[in-house]
Amino acid sequence: MRLTADYHTHTVYSDGKNTFLENFRRAKECGLAEIGCTEHGFSHLFRGLKRRELPQYIAQMREAEKETGMRALLGLESNLRGESGLCDLTERDYATFELFVLGVHVLVNFEKMFDSRLGLGSWLRSELHIKPSASLVRQTTRAYVRAVETHPVDIISHLNYCCFADAVEVAKCCRDYGTYLELSSKKEHLSDEELAKVADTGVRFVINSDAHSIDRIGEVTLAEEQVARVGIPHERIDNIDGKLPFFRLAAWREAHL
Repeated sequence: MRLTADYHTHTVYSDGKNTFLENFRRAKECGLAEIGCTEHGFSHLFRGLKRRELPQYIAQMREAEKETGMRALLGLESNLRGESGLCDLTERDYATFELFVLGVHVLVNFEKMFDSRLGLGSWLRSELHIKPSASLVRQTTRAYVRAVETHPVDIISHLNYCCFADAVEVAKCCRDYGTYLELSSKKEHLSDEELAKVADTGVRFVINSDAHSIDRIGEVTLAEEQVARVGIPHERIDNIDGKLPFFRLAAWREAHL
């Protein structure tokens, strides 16, 4: 398995350790065709990219892209902010951004107080190994599904890491709308049994590093080992062996810009 592109990376603009230039140089050394720049979203209380930083952020990213010759996609790891499917990226942002990654995180400005269960409440249950209530699972599942239904989400990052959704139902929605599920090589987020059931839905995957430092760029060992154990066909993974994915946000931009 050879990684073609890494669509989940962070820099010093969120909680990464390195600059664009350092990340891109490493990506080029790894032989990647392109890299996604996906800082934590605007609603993250402590580690998110700030909207006021966007002009500087984009300028530095493009400068590093030009210097290294590495194709970079301006993305965001948008936070899932509520059961309504609210995300950091809204339609006003689609003309600016090129990659829409979506994940659940803990310290987020959620849409409603009740929605904070998706973050801190789920994280506490995960840390304390407390079984989630059926209502929490339904709420989290609805949040994911509504986000995919109402936004051109390209990738769901680390599904069910420190949160609790019905992964099969989320996968079915992603399959129907053309959203990829991430196989994270940073942290285990689905058990082998869960991933096998998810794969049975026919959803397609991308493998990402979720790199927060240059030594992690393009690193896929953890995900590769799970793919082998579960028996996911490489044909279902669209950013390996020379392949590049077809992203929903790119289709939206082509149709509207």
